[in-house]
Amino acid sequence: MTYEQLVVLDAVVTQGGFRNAAEHLYKSQSAISIAIKKLEDESGIQLFNRDNYRPNLTQDGEVFYRQALKVLRGMQQLQATAQQLKGEQEAEVRISITATCPIKNVLEVIGDTNQQYPDTKIKLKTEMMGGAVERLLDGQADIIIASNDGVPFEQVDSFPFTTTVITPVAHREYELASMGSNVSSEQMENFVQVVVTGTSSEKYEQSRDIIQASQQWTVSDFATKREIILAQMGWGGLPKHLVQEDLDRGDLVELNLINYPPRKTQLYVIRKKDAGLGIVSQDIFEKLKLMTA
Repeated sequence: MTYEQLVVLDAVVTQGGFRNAAEHLYKSQSAISIAIKKLEDESGIQLFNRDNYRPNLTQDGEVFYRQALKVLRGMQQLQATAQQLKGEQEAEVRISITATCPIKNVLEVIGDTNQQYPDTKIKLKTEMMGGAVERLLDGQADIIIASNDGVPFEQVDSFPFTTTVITPVAHREYELASMGSNVSSEQMENFVQVVVTGTSSEKYEQSRDIIQASQQWTVSDFATKREIILAQMGWGGLPKHLVQEDLDRGDLVELNLINYPPRKTQLYVIRKKDAGLGIVSQDIFEKLKLMTA
């Protein structure tokens, strides 16, 4: 059996099927099926029960998969160790940050590291809701900054980095803004709530602060949401640091809603234990940690 076969096995289990594994690994579905069949033939174990719509691990398959994970993690750590010993820069470092995170300090760290390691490409991506966590767990990000919702603590190293506050706001001339304090959900049903959709799949989907019976507009980012609210076309929660100037000018006002108080969230810098970090990503991780010391 080969390391590549174990990678395919892990993809089938974590992605929920042969087709999803093929898309995840950029292979054909037939290549995935052949790799699993060869692994079963070489090990003498039926790994999957194929009677259901989605293949499920057999009891023997579950035991085999747990051991396979140890091998995969060991190989990843060994590769990272070899890279660090050779002092080689990674070709790229992938960082995913929740869009609610104040980014100024992060950019200072990345800029400093980029001067030190100019040959490494920095791939910085903002995510909504559970998107950053999904990128980390699926191996599409080396480091993330996000809340710890949905994070398997035994699989990661993390430390608190900063906090963010989501506060409900509206334009000062929007009717909801003149309704005073302790506005109920029933009173809000006639107003448009602007909601940012998540960037994660259903598996890591997160949903917060939704007034279910209200009218809703869905957008993909906070910048668009802010513009809609400034245009007096709805209300919604926004990171306070993004709208502080609007609040100071009086263009936006904070709302006093019974079921939607301002929400403070702790954000963490997170990496997977088993993935290992190269010298550049390790440098970024440690510099971010120093900021919190």
